[in-house]
Amino acid sequence: MEMTSLYPVASEIFLACAGMLLLLWGATAGEKSTGAITVATGIAFIIAIFMAGHYETAKAVVMGGHVGSNAYVLFIKVLLLLSALASLVLSQHFLKSSKLSRPEYPVLVLFATLGMMLMVSAESLLGLYMGLELQSLTLYVLAAFRRDNAKSSESGLKYFVLGALASGLLLYGISLIYGGSGTILFGMLHEVVTADKPPVELVLGFVFILAAMAFKISAVPFHMWTPDVYEGAPTPVTAFFAAAPKLAGIALLIKLLYGPFHGLLAQSTPIILVLSVASMTLGAFAAIAQSNIKRMMAYSSIGHVGFALVGLVAGGQEGVQATLLYLLIYLPMTLGAFGIILSLRRDGVYLEQISDLAGLSKTRPALAAIMTVFMFSMMGIPPLAGFFSKFYVFLAVVEARYVWLAVLGVCLSVVGAYYYLRIIKIMYFDKQMEGFQRVPGWGVASLLGVTVLFILTLAVKPDWALSITHDAAKALIG
Repeated sequence: MEMTSLYPVASEIFLACAGMLLLLWGATAGEKSTGAITVATGIAFIIAIFMAGHYETAKAVVMGGHVGSNAYVLFIKVLLLLSALASLVLSQHFLKSSKLSRPEYPVLVLFATLGMMLMVSAESLLGLYMGLELQSLTLYVLAAFRRDNAKSSESGLKYFVLGALASGLLLYGISLIYGGSGTILFGMLHEVVTADKPPVELVLGFVFILAAMAFKISAVPFHMWTPDVYEGAPTPVTAFFAAAPKLAGIALLIKLLYGPFHGLLAQSTPIILVLSVASMTLGAFAAIAQSNIKRMMAYSSIGHVGFALVGLVAGGQEGVQATLLYLLIYLPMTLGAFGIILSLRRDGVYLEQISDLAGLSKTRPALAAIMTVFMFSMMGIPPLAGFFSKFYVFLAVVEARYVWLAVLGVCLSVVGAYYYLRIIKIMYFDKQMEGFQRVPGWGVASLLGVTVLFILTLAVKPDWALSITHDAAKALIG
């Protein structure tokens, strides 16, 4: 095999080699190497971003047809690497102050990111399953990383048990598809599915895969693990969960719908519609009753998944582009909001209750202002970036003649605005409590600056975001 044939997966190969070397380094040097390994992991992410961003965007399939790349895959991989890098930056001060700073943490984040990249690069069901399991196994450990905390251990166990069920559904679906088609390669599956009468086993297997993917993106009614895992996991891990795995899961779902199973797109659209409406509805109403801000963000993320799926209901290149734009904007909003949560400290203790935000505008006016920007953006208030994300998914479904879905989405956005406005009200109008400590470290402050700048400037110049999402969607649909 020529080395040039591996260029499409050069970033994955680089991360795999870096991860193994860093794992050996941590095992031999012990906890004293944590800082150096964290920095090395961050540098590895930056190098991988450079490698992915400079690869030719033409479609290529390598490794016997199991892995491939195009403009769509490269777009998702860069976003995944940026999300992982941001999550790593958010975690440093928290882990040190919580006495959780160990060399295996950045290595686990690296391997989880590698699994997500392999998922979206997969061109066969085997490649898909291997990447998804690599991601899942590392996330189970990260969820229970705080071993001396009962909630963290509980969240890791719940995620493992329910995740194993979803993996079983996926594997059973793959076995049915292979039994009905005789192949696991996406290209050959596309030919079988687009035949006049695809085998019943293949259709049933696809239903199982849809159920497994709905679990991975925490779409209703497969969301039951999300609030408990988000609350129990360490806050930087929750930020990682809310960003990268959701992006990878939705990206993979899009690739399956417009790749090997494109012939079943019309039949799967009602399923996506139900998932979307149920997720938007639950996310809007269930978050209202929450007192823990991490649980509130969990239900908020479920609602955002529903809005992202609206674009897939519309279908076509415009619908896929709208979903990709939504994900592009969702990531900085979510990571920035968790950056604020990680900045809420009093007497060295990280605060997680919504009521703890009382008086933040008096003691830390900059943090309160940034949080206000994130909350307004999540509501979809113009001219912030969150408005454009919802505008384009609603525009896509209106053009696809699902006007009632756009109206329902707007109504549920109004309902969801309640708990975002409640946070703003608590910060600015509730009785001031004790003061907060300074923002923990330059990394969190820098991330907050970058994310809020993105949210504010996208309204002024949105053309570049529309351009790159258009190219990614065109590469997939074409």
